[in-house]
Amino acid sequence: MTADLPRSSSRSASLYARALKVLPGGVSRNTVLREPHPLYADRASGCRVTDIEGVERIDFANNMASLIHGHAHPAIVAAVTEQLARGTAFTLATEIEVRYAEHLCGRNEGFEKLRFVNSGTEAVMASLKAARAFTGRHKIAKVEGAYHGVYDYAEISQTSNPSNWGSAAHPASVPVAFGTPPSVLEDVVVIPFNDPQHALAILDEHRGELACVLLDLMPHRVGLTPAEPEFVSALRDWTLVDGSLLVYDEVITFRSEYGGAQEWYDAVPDLTALGKLIGGGFPVGAIAGRRDVMDVMNPLVGDVLFPHSGTFSANPVTMTAGLVTMEMFDHDAVAHVNGLARRAVDGIESAIEATGVSACVTAGGSMIRVHLKDAPPANYREAFPTLRESRSLRLLLENLLDAGILMINTCSASMSTQMGEDEIDQLVAAMRCGFEELVLLPPGR
Repeated sequence: MTADLPRSSSRSASLYARALKVLPGGVSRNTVLREPHPLYADRASGCRVTDIEGVERIDFANNMASLIHGHAHPAIVAAVTEQLARGTAFTLATEIEVRYAEHLCGRNEGFEKLRFVNSGTEAVMASLKAARAFTGRHKIAKVEGAYHGVYDYAEISQTSNPSNWGSAAHPASVPVAFGTPPSVLEDVVVIPFNDPQHALAILDEHRGELACVLLDLMPHRVGLTPAEPEFVSALRDWTLVDGSLLVYDEVITFRSEYGGAQEWYDAVPDLTALGKLIGGGFPVGAIAGRRDVMDVMNPLVGDVLFPHSGTFSANPVTMTAGLVTMEMFDHDAVAHVNGLARRAVDGIESAIEATGVSACVTAGGSMIRVHLKDAPPANYREAFPTLRESRSLRLLLENLLDAGILMINTCSASMSTQMGEDEIDQLVAAMRCGFEELVLLPPGR
């Protein structure tokens, strides 16, 4: 079925009118909003999703990069179905929780102990609280523009803009939510990405005050550009001397290598926040890291520095789906999806050259992002789109949608193991058609 249905009279339009009456903005998460209404999923299988109008698209969004094996993988469905019949949640521990923790710890030598939570946001929040408990300090540092979920301290500066972001050498702490306490702004130190000189100068102003430095190794909103090894090493060395911790947010990037994107670097973190793909399609989060740091949550020690629990943490349905998912995501599977991403980058760069459009691609592991800029951005400020770029990006995404390609709304794509070269080539062809449309736009559009 084609994707050019009359949207004003579609089932989706009618459903959205109902949703507006009971949900703020008609949605429970802003990322699904699009004009004139969201798309509503009906079913999905493999790398394709079908909406309630019957339109099928190749899914390069994969629920914001959380689905590494696509939709409804038979092995995951079978395992979860069996567990559902045995129960979904207990006020008891489960064997699957232990088995899954053993598996994840076996993927990365830095994961000496691990605790499960229910989302990436919660994993980051718990990591920061563990760092505070371990160091006895309350301030944290983070990269300008980096998204780490909705915890007050983790979200600072993720939506800053030219009107409020301050100098490039010393970015301002900018709140996201109206009503954020001023004390939060004072306790979050913002550093520029991939700029060790200015980052260290800022950190030096807070020696002895920081609980941790929080770092996404390939922050999506900063441009989906991998961190430079020199930048990561500089932060690792600084925290070791200072006595603060280095915390990696690998909620998205853990899909990049068998043991996460941190395999790209020599700098081993003290803690790592995990989420997304490790849930196998179900809500999940985890904190992993050094034994002594993780033990601030250990209820068997004398004084528990960070009492931690959660009603649905390590629920057996998620644990079952997650373990099956990650066992299938072996070294060969990692190589497959990363190879697909490289093929996509090569094809899109060829399309850019052929059409003469002002665009570029950034990538790492199994994810790519297309920017409507002449050169790959090095940091959040360079990645920040102009008004014209934002308008053109919306047109490009609409063209891709009409061509049967579903992307993350920044024009990013995440690969799944259910894709092959044919799907990548369809993405490249659709992208080229979109570029051709953009080239024809009159100035000012």
